[in-house]
Amino acid sequence: MNIQTGSEVVLHFSIKLSDGSVADSTKVNNKPAKLVIGDGNLTEGFEQCLLGLNKGDEKSFTLQPEQAFGQPNPDNIYYLDRDKFGTDVPPEEGTIVAFTQPDGTELPGVIRDVAGQSVTVDFNHPLSGQVLTFDVEILEVNNAQQLNS
Repeated sequence: MNIQTGSEVVLHFSIKLSDGSVADSTKVNNKPAKLVIGDGNLTEGFEQCLLGLNKGDEKSFTLQPEQAFGQPNPDNIYYLDRDKFGTDVPPEEGTIVAFTQPDGTELPGVIRDVAGQSVTVDFNHPLSGQVLTFDVEILEVNNAQQLNS
C-alpha cells in the first residue's frame, strides 16, 4: 500500500542542513511523526517526495528553499523595544522566544540582534532560505478507504 493524498502516515524523519548537521529528527526521542498527506500541514514539495512510498521504505531527498520552508520574508522581521522583554528572559542574539498573538496562539521568533533598546526579531521559519536534506523511514501507511472500513 503506497502513500497517496489522504493517506495517514507514521514516519521517522531527519532534517539535515547543507553542512550535514541535523536540524531536527524524530529519532532523538524515538517519537515518530504522524501526519495526513494533503491536510496542509506539510509543504507541497515535501509531500510530493513521499507520494508512492510504502511501509518500510527509506528515502533521502534534497529540497530547495522554495520546496521546503520558503525564502525569508523581510516583512516577518520586526524591531521591538527592549522593554517588551521581561527581566526573566533578557533578549540575547540567537534565542528563540514565543510571542503570544492576539488570538492566544504562540508564534516563535528568533532574536537576530540586540542593539541598545532595539531588539530585532525574525518571525520567518528558522529553516527558511536553506537547502535541506530529508531522510525518511516510513513506518505505517493507512489510506482513507481503510480508515473508513
